[in-house]
Amino acid sequence: MKTLAAFVFPGFETLDYFGPIEMLGGYGNETEIITVAKERDPVPSSHGQRIVPDKILSEKNDYDLILIPGGDPALAQGEDEEVVQWIREASANAERVMAVCTGTVLLGMTGVLDGRKTTTNKMDFNNTVHRAPSVEWVKEARWVKDGKFYISSGVSAGMDMALAAMADLFGTDMAERIAVGSEYEWHKDASGDPFAKLAGLV
Repeated sequence: MKTLAAFVFPGFETLDYFGPIEMLGGYGNETEIITVAKERDPVPSSHGQRIVPDKILSEKNDYDLILIPGGDPALAQGEDEEVVQWIREASANAERVMAVCTGTVLLGMTGVLDGRKTTTNKMDFNNTVHRAPSVEWVKEARWVKDGKFYISSGVSAGMDMALAAMADLFGTDMAERIAVGSEYEWHKDASGDPFAKLAGLV
C-alpha cells in the first residue's frame, strides 16, 4: 500500500482535491489517503465545506505519493516558508508527485520543477506562470509527466492525470476499472487540450 499525502489549504479548489482522490483511492487496498495541512483546524475549500486534516506539516514529510490541489489562494501558499520547505522535502522523499491547476504553480514556486516540463490551468496561464520562471511551461497539454512529476491543467484534468499515475503505479487495467467504476470517461491523450485554444494560448 502506498501512502498518499494530499495537501490542503484554506480555499483549495474542491474538484482539484476530490476528483484525483476518487481515482487515487483505487479500491482501498492500493493507497492510504492522508490529508495534510499546516494546522489542525478543519480546512475550508473554495465552496465552504471543511475537511479535517489527518496530519500537519511538522509531523511528517515522507510519503510515497504527494498531491497538491490548486485554488485561488494557492499562490499565497508559495510565500509561506513552512509550506515551501515541506513541499521541497516531501517531494524529494516521494515516489510520485502530483499537482493540479494552480497547485502546479505553487509546486513550481518551490523550485522542485526547475528545468522540467509542466502545465497549469489554461484560463489563468498567463497570469500565473511568471511566478515560477525556471519551469518549462507547456501551453497545450491536458497533463504532463516529467520524471516522477505528474502535473495537470485545470480542475477536471486532475482526474485524467491521477488515472495516468495509477496506470503507471498499478497497471492500465487497474486504472481502467477505476474510471469505469466512477462512470468517468478517461481522457488518455495527455496532449489533447481544447482549453489551450479557448484561452488563446495556441
